[in-house]
Amino acid sequence: MKIHRSTANIRRMAAFTLLEMVIVLGIIAVLLGGSIALIGGLGEGAKLQRVEADFNAVGAALKTYKLNAGTYPTTQQGLRALVEKPGSSPVPRRWTQLSEKIPTDPWGADYLYRFPGKRNASEFELISKGKDGQEGTDDDFSSQDPK
Repeated sequence: MKIHRSTANIRRMAAFTLLEMVIVLGIIAVLLGGSIALIGGLGEGAKLQRVEADFNAVGAALKTYKLNAGTYPTTQQGLRALVEKPGSSPVPRRWTQLSEKIPTDPWGADYLYRFPGKRNASEFELISKGKDGQEGTDDDFSSQDPK
């Protein structure tokens, strides 16, 4: 006994149904959505790493300033002292331009500068106001924060 299958039946058995295609596309959409959410979280991690790198770079410039001037810039002189020679006291005895511009944090705000710092009065303190741009909130970062 020989069973003959028509060409139409063979094609129907080999093809995907519309329901199967919709299920596969739904699974792909869920996977892509999860991937995009993960990548979005990595952006914030990169910003935090940039803050740390900026603290190190600006800190190195401030230490060079201290070697030349004898002291760190005052809070009033701020990071502008790295860009242009301060006119207020204490005026540095030797000054060189150590930066082209005042650095900004990853969220576009200027870093805050204090000398003396809050935790360690013998060192400067750099502060990023964080994502919300407000000073004194939980998302702030300080160069004097414990590592």
